[in-house]
Amino acid sequence: MTGRNRRSLPATRLAAALVLAAALPASAQTIAITNGKVYPVAGPVIERGTVVIRDGRIAAVGVNVPVPAGARIIDATGKVVTPGFMDAATGLGVVEVEAVRQTNDQSEDNKRITAAFNMADAVDPFSTLIPIERVEGITRAAVAPGFGTGQLIKGQGIVIDLGTEGLPGMVDRSPAAMYVDLGSAGARVAGGSRAAAILLLRQALDDARDYAANRRAFDANARRAFALSRLDLEALQPVVRGELPLAIQANRAADILEALRFAREEKVKLILTGAEDGWVVADQIARAGVPVVIDPQANLPDFEARGTTLQNAARLARAGVPVAFATFDEHNARNVKYFAGNAVAYGMPYDAALRAVTAEPARIFGIADHYGTLEPGKDADVVVWSGDPFELTTLVEHVFIKGREMPADTRQRELLQRYRTLDGTAPEYKHP
Repeated sequence: MTGRNRRSLPATRLAAALVLAAALPASAQTIAITNGKVYPVAGPVIERGTVVIRDGRIAAVGVNVPVPAGARIIDATGKVVTPGFMDAATGLGVVEVEAVRQTNDQSEDNKRITAAFNMADAVDPFSTLIPIERVEGITRAAVAPGFGTGQLIKGQGIVIDLGTEGLPGMVDRSPAAMYVDLGSAGARVAGGSRAAAILLLRQALDDARDYAANRRAFDANARRAFALSRLDLEALQPVVRGELPLAIQANRAADILEALRFAREEKVKLILTGAEDGWVVADQIARAGVPVVIDPQANLPDFEARGTTLQNAARLARAGVPVAFATFDEHNARNVKYFAGNAVAYGMPYDAALRAVTAEPARIFGIADHYGTLEPGKDADVVVWSGDPFELTTLVEHVFIKGREMPADTRQRELLQRYRTLDGTAPEYKHP
């Protein structure tokens, strides 16, 4: 952090950040979590398994794994060990108080800023919301630009690591996806029709390809005018090359089919977000090999999604669609684990629900090489739970991100301690 940035932070926030940084143990520590019920996600459950963490990474996972000399030992007898969980769509880190515009950087009203709008430029690593989510087992998050605010192409989403205090280390992948509104929201931006929204999106990609093929003429002002700015056209290059996925928000079954057709014809990678009617066309989504990011709690039909049901996740998974879960909420990303539990209650296999908050979002957003499963060589994002992580009564006992154990302190716990009694003389609060 530079001196100028240091002065720009309120004194209390800076002090809290420095205290937190001092509290984080070095990632070089060797840790052995023993005797736990280990869900590696990459393979079958390991009863009375051991997970060894060294230098911030998973060193070993299995039964009868030798504990390195001098390692810190955490006895997880009767407990559950999993990878850290991930919310696949949230405003965490770019929204503090949604209704206060000065603290909400998830969207903007400038019609000339679209594809180049990148969440990495707005992340606040000192957000008070981040500790609240990570003490509940959330270690990564896909941060998406806001939907429904006036632009067809919303901008670039990123993946953040909730254990790194400061940039750029906090940003795990940028960009991770290019976000687009279709359905009624896209229609409104385009003048009222879904057909117009698709036409404008085709125009944007066509302009991006033309710009790439004729940069010299463009720079010499000898090329036709483009609908988007130069920076937006640059931002779309990895999309038209098939390197960066389009994350298209579509809920109605017809809109989902149109998104699939669009991606096929334009030869772009696709992620479907929302997909509340996804189960209606699950076979088509599965055949296309397209993943979905959904809120499995959605269950109120409307004109945008007439078939919304709590069985959406189970039916999509049964059809072979890769599914990731999201809260679409910055204040409650931690609830994604309960979303997964409800999906299981409505028919989704347990292992599929666990993958939907670990391995699947990692694969969808391009970080599966180092996150999402407990395998040697991957980042040591590890959570020790008192029981089933999808149960409301389960407590988080230890959270490791890249091998560092996260402190239990949050703003909520500080407030609890302060106001535990009216005279403020309560003993220090101890995390269970």
